[in-house]
Amino acid sequence: MSSTTTAPAVLLHGHLDRPTELTVRQLRELPCHRAEVSFDCRTSGPQRHSFQGPKLWDVLHAAKPRADSGTRKARLGHLLTVTGADGHFAVLSWAEIDPEFSGRGILLATSIDGRPLDAAGPQLVVPEDTCGARYVSGITAVWVGPLHAWSAAS
Repeated sequence: MSSTTTAPAVLLHGHLDRPTELTVRQLRELPCHRAEVSFDCRTSGPQRHSFQGPKLWDVLHAAKPRADSGTRKARLGHLLTVTGADGHFAVLSWAEIDPEFSGRGILLATSIDGRPLDAAGPQLVVPEDTCGARYVSGITAVWVGPLHAWSAAS
């Protein structure tokens, strides 16, 4: 029996040489990392979870970000916006994911506590955050670009 429902996909767009869409299944084909996290959620209280998925850095490299071709200082002017199906979004700086700067282990999780996220879509995981506000679930899009392009679009 086949399903007529399509799997949620993440649109990678903005200043990329290869804008693309990736499903959770395709994200699983990238190198997988694990993050054991605890954070405070204003509505649900303290949370502890185990997430698995690729680093956001690895996901974006598949789409060839133009930011990566600039000088170190030029790359610092780039932002990422990660948007969920419910409209919630988080803004990250390029330096948070770039290994030449802080290279934080920010993930696009494909599972939470061993449960796959195929139907819900991936979740942004920012392991060092103590507040859960940037844990965007059901990600539909990741935009990459220079600050001036984001401010002109908003």
